[in-house]
Amino acid sequence: MSQGHPLLKLEPLIWFLFGQGIMIGSMLMTGWLLVVCILNPLGMLPPEALGYERAQALGSSLVGRVVLLGILVLPVWKAAHHIRHFFIDRGHAEKDGLIGGTSYTVATLLSIFAVVAVVRL
Repeated sequence: MSQGHPLLKLEPLIWFLFGQGIMIGSMLMTGWLLVVCILNPLGMLPPEALGYERAQALGSSLVGRVVLLGILVLPVWKAAHHIRHFFIDRGHAEKDGLIGGTSYTVATLLSIFAVVAVVRL
């Protein structure tokens, strides 16, 4: 990839989103999976803990919307970065511009979709 390639100019931003996606994926998503997939089915939570009213209250507050955006958007950028480097590791480094551009474009479109969805809550 040449130095003038657009992906090189965006590399610091992409690495920031990738790093935050790792943090969200390893910290917040682990706790969410524990609550939703283990504690709730075992009956260790009160019935209203995951009720619609609480979810709506979370989604209608500014802090809740920021958290929802982080949970939705940042792991997508992490996945895009992993997909790009998976193809590089498999010997497709000559197609890095196409693969990186495609994966980051999909991540951008999914991010825009998530922002629209959270704003419409």
